[in-house]
Amino acid sequence: MKLTPSCAKCMYDRQQLKTDDKEYLKEVKNILDNRDENACSAEMNFAFNKAYEKYIGPMPSFRDINKKYNDLVLSMEQGLEEKIEASDNPLATALVMARIGNYIDFGVMQDVDETTFLELFNDTDMRADEQETFDSFYNQCSSGKSFLLLTDNCGEIVLDKLFLRQLKKHFPNLDITVMVRGGEAYNDATMEDAKYVGLTDEFTVITNGEKIAGTVYKRLPEQAQKAIDNADVILSKGQANYESFAGEGHHAFFTFLCKCDLFVSRFNVPRLTGMFVEEA
Repeated sequence: MKLTPSCAKCMYDRQQLKTDDKEYLKEVKNILDNRDENACSAEMNFAFNKAYEKYIGPMPSFRDINKKYNDLVLSMEQGLEEKIEASDNPLATALVMARIGNYIDFGVMQDVDETTFLELFNDTDMRADEQETFDSFYNQCSSGKSFLLLTDNCGEIVLDKLFLRQLKKHFPNLDITVMVRGGEAYNDATMEDAKYVGLTDEFTVITNGEKIAGTVYKRLPEQAQKAIDNADVILSKGQANYESFAGEGHHAFFTFLCKCDLFVSRFNVPRLTGMFVEEA
């Protein structure tokens, strides 16, 4: 998904909120002005982070935030799983809950509010307008042999675990692989987070090979590229994965909350609306 001029401006403005370092901001502007026409936001943020380390110092760590939200959702795990099992469609409910976890995004959100996050669980039903996409997803999982989940944020991956349990229960022959970030990128989930929340105890987990908040196929290590190439069904979580992976020639399902103006406008929905779409 190409970077739009409005998105580029928003990205620059967000860097201005971080620092008033003139050399760094000049480099950010240079990166944006000279970007490849097909560059996505994940690649820009990766370049920004390199420039930040050059001009300012180490990137701020999100480890404490990751632990806070991993612990928060882990404390909710049993109750949420009981709610999933009691629902009319446990797989669909688990998918909606996993999408709610996409709210925990410090890379996009100016203010991640715990109360707002918890209130989102008041509605865990899949909307009627998403049923056609869900039916397609279900049918492809029924006939497929391999499934790949592209994860996004910390905390969210606890909900991903609950969803994957339901997926395995419905499709026991489905070989499930999970891809996390290859290093700390904002509050995105890493292998360290996957181990912490118990995801690695139940599923095969690999990384995208870099500290990059997205899934840029050309930058992936061979193992990750093969996982994508060989997957019968791919589910991609979050805006950054959509921006970096959609429209790149790989059929996939995408689910996320619309958290910024670009997504609100693109899908013509209110902010924080959940989306479930299928794209080639």
